[in-house]
Amino acid sequence: MGRALELAAHARDADAEVPVGAVLVVDGQVIGEGWNRNITLNDPSAHAEILALRDAGAKLGNYRFPGATLYATLEPCAMCAMALVHARVARVVYAAADPKTGAAGSVFDTLISPLHNHRIEVAAGLLADESGTMLREFFRSRR
Repeated sequence: MGRALELAAHARDADAEVPVGAVLVVDGQVIGEGWNRNITLNDPSAHAEILALRDAGAKLGNYRFPGATLYATLEPCAMCAMALVHARVARVVYAAADPKTGAAGSVFDTLISPLHNHRIEVAAGLLADESGTMLREFFRSRR
């Protein structure tokens, strides 16, 4: 999660993006990284989690990542949650909850829904204070 927070800070500092970072790990090895780049790329799908999946896919030559854990600084939204389900990610660990659009339990239960053919283990709160502070300060500076 420490690396995900570094990527979130990079999104904020280098790209003036909402500070969210994500790291995809298998067997202790980082296979994909991403940070929010929606504005920079003019792409509404360029969330940190999606970019981490794309990075891993390019590195591994595959679109599925069984056994992988995604570490994200913010609870995934519905779009990212479904991408994670389709990618067969095993586990998601997120820092700060998203009470407006979170799809890992805050608003939706997309990652664990029995309606899908794949469910993802979810853990929340790892470095939540650090991530939450970064997000609050970012949005406060924009007002």
